[in-house]
Amino acid sequence: MTDDAQNTTRRRRWPTVTALAVSAPVLAFAAFLAVVRIGGLDDGTVLALPIVVLPYVALATLVVLALLLALRCWRTGALALLLVVLQLWWIVPRLVSDSVPAAAPRLRVATSNAYLGQVSPKSLVDLVREQRVDVLAVEELSTSAADALDRAGIRELLPHREKPAGTDTALYSRLPITSAADPAWPTTNITVDLAGHPVQLVAVHTYYPLGDARRWAEGLHDLRKAAPGRTRDAVLLGDFNATLDHSPMRDLIATGLADTAADLGHGLAPTWPEDNADFPYLPPLIQIDHVLHGPALTAVAISEHTLPRSDHRAVVAELALR
Repeated sequence: MTDDAQNTTRRRRWPTVTALAVSAPVLAFAAFLAVVRIGGLDDGTVLALPIVVLPYVALATLVVLALLLALRCWRTGALALLLVVLQLWWIVPRLVSDSVPAAAPRLRVATSNAYLGQVSPKSLVDLVREQRVDVLAVEELSTSAADALDRAGIRELLPHREKPAGTDTALYSRLPITSAADPAWPTTNITVDLAGHPVQLVAVHTYYPLGDARRWAEGLHDLRKAAPGRTRDAVLLGDFNATLDHSPMRDLIATGLADTAADLGHGLAPTWPEDNADFPYLPPLIQIDHVLHGPALTAVAISEHTLPRSDHRAVVAELALR
């Protein structure tokens, strides 16, 4: 072979070699995350951290697949295709609305992480007023922040509340609380009457996996243990510190709950971290604030809202009785 022919061959091979070098780490990480998700290896382990980027890795895998097919790297492309199919099987249902709006009594709920009590009380009260919220769950609510909400006018809009001593979660309600909290739930809960139908609302705030993955998983496990027999008329809302790819979260939903955002094709809307002093210029990247509902309710609408001095977006959801 002449030198010119060898040089031509090298030039032709260079894009393929480069593509394989770029593709290899992406596919290896995608395969690793697939094994973690399928095996539930994130349950109570540090593997709960990388699993949050699975949707982004799925997008990267799709790009790699297109590149490999363009360069006719068939064998590596087949592996990429397998991973893409698996990822799309997990993710696409969250992007397709399968909720049927019902001409029935509606319940508007909201959840907001107060970020250690730093959230703007006026902005939160304004959100409740503008969005006509019936029940509000607040996490990381300090005593001083609760007092600030009172001064901002929360009592006029939502006069009924439940905030057990020693907890950082609270539920504020426009509807009267009809029964005492159910001690089976490990966190703040109330029951309200919606057009003659009891609806139980549970405020959720689990520990964060970066701080203690085992403690984080135990919080979700405790909710799952309480859920059987209690989910039909229930709404669980708050900061779960978990995405829909986390194994403990999927186990909780499997007890008979549905994620409102996923029901409405909004299942990848990120809620954390919000742009504030601790996360300047950083857009929300992952969806860890959720509204879960039981089969007696159906999803109607959902939206995310920025509140000053909170590191989470508030989530507002509208549900209807079936």
